[in-house]
Amino acid sequence: MDVGAIQADLERAAVRALQNEWRALNADQFAALMRPPVLALAERERTIGRWIAAHRTIELDRKLVFEQRWTVVREVLLHEMAHQFVDEVLGKREQTAHGPAFQQVCAERRIDPRAAGLPLDARADDGQSKVIERVAKLLALAASASEHEAHTAMNAAQRLMLEHNISSVSERRARSFISKELGEPTGRIEEARSHISCVLTKHFFVEIVIISVWNAKEGRPERVFEVTGTAENVAMAEYVYAFLDRTADSLWQAHKRANGVRSDRDRRAFRAGVITGFEGKLSQERAGNAARGLVWVGDPELREHYRRRHPRLVTRTSGGYGDRDARESGKAAGRNVVISRPVEGESASRGLRLGDGRK
Repeated sequence: MDVGAIQADLERAAVRALQNEWRALNADQFAALMRPPVLALAERERTIGRWIAAHRTIELDRKLVFEQRWTVVREVLLHEMAHQFVDEVLGKREQTAHGPAFQQVCAERRIDPRAAGLPLDARADDGQSKVIERVAKLLALAASASEHEAHTAMNAAQRLMLEHNISSVSERRARSFISKELGEPTGRIEEARSHISCVLTKHFFVEIVIISVWNAKEGRPERVFEVTGTAENVAMAEYVYAFLDRTADSLWQAHKRANGVRSDRDRRAFRAGVITGFEGKLSQERAGNAARGLVWVGDPELREHYRRRHPRLVTRTSGGYGDRDARESGKAAGRNVVISRPVEGESASRGLRLGDGRK
């Protein structure tokens, strides 16, 4: 096996993927006004990317491409494309690299304008952290053995997030939005996970889209959810996604033991049913909150940010497949799910944790 030849093939494939990304971003964010540059991988010591005007080249750090998530690579590419746009389309060569023209181009297109480092992640500020801490404590109470106490604590956590978001929007507080991958990239999106994304969009104040990414290490295309929202809402969405995904599997294993099921043939249908049943419970709670005057009508600023980030979105729907009885059993189990923090020793979400509920 020629390791050098394999690595060379992977690098060529990665460059082709970057060229495809450049063309799509040029059309979506820059009205197709730029000419394709040379795209190259290099060993960068101080920066992870740069636009070289003299050679019409965008260089990206090799480690960035092969070790970071593709959505991070895309953001760095987009940053360098903003430099290219300022240079070749606006012709603002008398300004500094990150001067007023560059800042304006980034602001209009929701591009991270920072001169160094990876794109911004989901770190919350102090005010947001306080909300997360309070939610974490409520989720810790939701682990109670008492079914009534557990549901009460989970509902209180949801109501707190609802109140926080309603007041943030109605009072027009200054907010910023971030985007992150949700879950792990895969070749095919499972139905249950698509249902989880719908739950998050409907009940947890974020926007989610399925995007195509490139797995540079394996040299193949994959798909992954991208979640967009405020830092605290993205953190909550990551937590809930991991919790529901893990819980659906746990409930399937319990269903198999209780019914003497040996095969995993109906696992996908059961898991999808779990999320559907859980969503039905959340919708009932939403109606109760509305009766108390807590009505979520959406976030116009988030929708505008999301629309600018994904200007050519296409919505598709598909029906569910699999055994009907397994799906209905999953729904029944899902109606009893209570979101709570992981118990001691249980694997936690890969995303930003909400704390352990202890003072």
